[in-house]
Amino acid sequence: MTFHIALPRLMRVGAGAIQELGDVVAELGARRPLIITDPFMQKSGTADIAARALSTAGFEGGVFAETVPDPTTESLVVGLEAVKQHEADVLIGLGGGSSIDTAKALGFLSLNEGPMRDYKAPKTNTGQSLPVVAVPTTAGTGSEATQFTIISDSETDEKMLCTGPSFLPIAAVVDYELTLSMPARLSADTGVDALTHAIEAYVSRRANPFSDGFALAAMTAIGRNLREVYKDGSNRNAREAMMLAATQAGIAFSNSSVALVHGMSRPIGAHFHIAHGLANAMLFPVVTEFSVTGAEARYADCARALGVAGVEDDDEASAQALVTELRALNEDLAVPTPQSYGIGSDDWDRLIPLMAEQALASGSPANNPVVPDASAIEALYAKIYA
Repeated sequence: MTFHIALPRLMRVGAGAIQELGDVVAELGARRPLIITDPFMQKSGTADIAARALSTAGFEGGVFAETVPDPTTESLVVGLEAVKQHEADVLIGLGGGSSIDTAKALGFLSLNEGPMRDYKAPKTNTGQSLPVVAVPTTAGTGSEATQFTIISDSETDEKMLCTGPSFLPIAAVVDYELTLSMPARLSADTGVDALTHAIEAYVSRRANPFSDGFALAAMTAIGRNLREVYKDGSNRNAREAMMLAATQAGIAFSNSSVALVHGMSRPIGAHFHIAHGLANAMLFPVVTEFSVTGAEARYADCARALGVAGVEDDDEASAQALVTELRALNEDLAVPTPQSYGIGSDDWDRLIPLMAEQALASGSPANNPVVPDASAIEALYAKIYA
């Protein structure tokens, strides 16, 4: 059996890597870089750091700073106009997953016709795209190394997963120093997102030996450092470990897949505007408990990688130790339930059937060790509410 592996062509990883952004653009042979970012990155000065790195290398880079959390098809309209006005030949996705996903979508739509919904999963997109250089400022999404972008349909509120090599950044600049100012809540949510990527990539029905190594390495680093960055965001060693782990987990699931947690979390984010990593965390223990019987040995490996089980522990006990650890992690990171987050039970119950339908339509649940039907997904949504 062969495995189809896709990675960014260039990667610069380490402290101060953003200073080499201009060198990366030059190596790609581009001349008209456009930074795609959000208002906070511009206000905080991070966008200026990127712009100066481009200027030092002789580029006159433009800045589009109007990306929004959980980008929508509507939010892409003004971005496409900015790409056209700048005559951009490379896009710099600077920020969290939303900015990088926006850059990926803008790069693709700049060279392809039709609405974004024409390109959602299960379609695999291989068409041309403007090259994207991803510069993450959070340690979680791994979007800098993945073949995916997530865009919400403004008409239906569906959070669309769009996949394929068309959405893989051509380069990634991974500088952990950009995460040092992340607040505790964001550190927790993005860190759990990375852990979900790693574990789901490892237990997925599409896992392979290449993705396995990255997934296990990411789990080990996250197990040692996630609580630390939540407690003390100034810990540079922990920040560096989490940033590298997020990228490793991104490589893992991009070349394997995510599974039921992600399939169920996207509708929660779309309908209730909950941060993606936080929605994952709400689901993670219950969905893992539901799934362990389908890949007990694999979940046991995850427990050992996290350091909550040893080689002397049998697989059943180790897999259960993983579920226990995920519950403990949620408690330590103050993860709310949908109820304590403020979602009314009537709204939650009313949307459960639609969310289950949208989760199944994404295709991710089909990769799960235990493949659920709609009724099983509805039961899981009901179980996590309170």
